[in-house]
Amino acid sequence: MTKNLTEGSILKNIILFSLPYLLSYFLQTLYGMADLFLAGQFNGADVISAVSIGSQVMHMLTVIIVGLAMGGTVLIGQAVGAKDDKRASKVIGNTVTLFLIFSVIVTVVLLVACRGIVALVSTPPESVEQTVAYIRVCFFGIPFIVAYNVIASIYRGMGDSKSPMIFVIIACTLNIILDWLFMGVFGMKAEGAAIATVIAQAVSVIISLIAIARTGSLKLAKDDFKIDHATMSGILKIGVPVAAQDGFIQISFIVITIIANRRGVNVAAAVGIVEKIICFLFLIPSSMLSSISAIAAQNIGAGYNDRARHTLYAGTAIAVGIGAVFAIAFQFISHPVISLFTRDEIVVTLGTQYLKSYVTDCVLAAIHFCFSGYFCAMGKSIISFIHNSISIVVIRIPGAWLASKLWPETLFPMGCAAPLGSLLSALICIGAYLYLRKKDDVFPKNVV
Repeated sequence: MTKNLTEGSILKNIILFSLPYLLSYFLQTLYGMADLFLAGQFNGADVISAVSIGSQVMHMLTVIIVGLAMGGTVLIGQAVGAKDDKRASKVIGNTVTLFLIFSVIVTVVLLVACRGIVALVSTPPESVEQTVAYIRVCFFGIPFIVAYNVIASIYRGMGDSKSPMIFVIIACTLNIILDWLFMGVFGMKAEGAAIATVIAQAVSVIISLIAIARTGSLKLAKDDFKIDHATMSGILKIGVPVAAQDGFIQISFIVITIIANRRGVNVAAAVGIVEKIICFLFLIPSSMLSSISAIAAQNIGAGYNDRARHTLYAGTAIAVGIGAVFAIAFQFISHPVISLFTRDEIVVTLGTQYLKSYVTDCVLAAIHFCFSGYFCAMGKSIISFIHNSISIVVIRIPGAWLASKLWPETLFPMGCAAPLGSLLSALICIGAYLYLRKKDDVFPKNVV
């Protein structure tokens, strides 16, 4: 299960590690896209909007979990790079303990706050009951979401990105089949989509636990699960800023969704569809962020800081290049792509306007995503939180609100807020990197 990422070609390591990561992200995103696609085939704008809003709430929760788990991934990677098996086991055990407590608390709190959340995001009146039904079922499935992401973070910290991919392939296949069955055959609308997702996540977790038990790939002692304050503090020091950053980003998306929701159900549906497409396109920078953090963490743990830095360069080049291809292509194919999700021509037109400007974010976001992964590997995830917070408060939210007021007939200007925010983030990241580069204690001389 453990793979040494401190040797061999840097580019090869990135490609071989990131491809399973990319496919895993793709399949997880496909969960939401399949829900939305099938909701559009069997239902109207009210259910489309409900599934879109509900899945966005769940996506926010998921990225917070993944961000928090990044603390475990990085510390495990550093321990593996340093060849400290005892330390790695302690980090794994404390990660499991932390998330067990977390999942219980979050499940109870969110179930109580279910209707309040639906009201908070200004859900269109036509979609309220469907949205409540969707997120209530999903909240019951939070323990499975947490369990899957913790298991995946442990595997990836040890250099194995293939096993999580296999688990999610099984879950995604089952999710799509159940979506069709519950929404198409049984007519269960938004609630059916949620039930399909929870069942698929549960099956994925069960299979992954069976695989771990049969292979004996994780050898942990009882004491590893006891709370070690230094270890827990290390996990939270890295994970909390990442989780807060990702949560803040998702809050900005929800605020933008609120702005869209207040403009009517057609705009809400259009924005919801585009957000799903953007999530798909952002798979490249997201997988590169996670790959850079895992690979660089092992190299930093081994003392190979130059290799970690070169991993950042190679990953950024890959992500920016692919992002440019997306940005150009969707200037021509936005309309037919959005037409796949709905037959409502008004929604298609609005979505096309929004996507053509929003898609340029694929290039700029790639830069700060990759730097964020590198800062996490260094144990300086607070930098990622700072630059994202600034861009959200200064540009993303006020820009979207201002565009909706000045140009109420089109969504194109509103879509410009995200790439402008990413531009500011990228500039902050580059500045922070150059500052850290000058510090010898951060970048000691060593051999690649």
